[in-house]
Amino acid sequence: MAQALLHHKTYQHADPRDWVVLVHGAGGSANIWFKQLRAYREKYNLLLLDLRGHGNSQTMFEGLMEGRYSFKSVTEDVVHLLDHLQIRRAHFVGISLGTIIIRTLAQLQPQRVQSMVLGGAVTRMNKLSQLMIKTGHLLKDILPYMWLYRLFARIIMPQRAQAPSRNLFIREAKKLCQKEFKRWFRLAGEVNPLMRFYNERELPIPTLYIMGENDHMFLKPVKALTQRHRRARLSVIEDCGHVCNVERAEAFNTLSLDFLRRHSRHRPD
Repeated sequence: MAQALLHHKTYQHADPRDWVVLVHGAGGSANIWFKQLRAYREKYNLLLLDLRGHGNSQTMFEGLMEGRYSFKSVTEDVVHLLDHLQIRRAHFVGISLGTIIIRTLAQLQPQRVQSMVLGGAVTRMNKLSQLMIKTGHLLKDILPYMWLYRLFARIIMPQRAQAPSRNLFIREAKKLCQKEFKRWFRLAGEVNPLMRFYNERELPIPTLYIMGENDHMFLKPVKALTQRHRRARLSVIEDCGHVCNVERAEAFNTLSLDFLRRHSRHRPD
């Protein structure tokens, strides 16, 4: 049986331009990039995708995916799509757990990654997030998954100003079924050992981390990481939480597009 393709959409520029691939996080979909779409497509060729089990990729993968997921298997879906579209090399922009997919792809096939923009990056689960995971494992077979997702979204994005991005992710997560939620939830338990391996091995790829100053769960470990990695840069957006591409879209777009331009083969005007 032929491998299913992730649901995706491409926007190709009239002039020769680099490709930018946008990778959403767990529970999201390509819809979370709606505030980047116009600004990005004016400068680059764009590929938006829905990861397996998310958005419009859910029905396409029904019956084909059994057992547990791994970050490697989810990343291989993206590689298969790149091969199908004959995109040999691209910039990758991700948010939240989508940044781990990008980092895994860079580990597996570094020649395909021209640069990385990692927004709301997850580089380590702190004690609070580890407690969330343990609690979720205890309750995932008892409570409806959306109760857990709403709780976790509230903990990760607790402030009133973060309500629009929190509600966006909750709306997108409703497209998941209980089985998909459990598969992706188990992936959270792999984050610390996997990222410990990645964080000890810096790749020769230009990397920009964009974080919100109010991202209380994930900013601190990113600060520590960027002090050790010579090719990594950190930009912190004021008055912003975890989902920085939604909460402070204009600042996110300015920072990311400036970074992409400096590392592009076909530099946009």
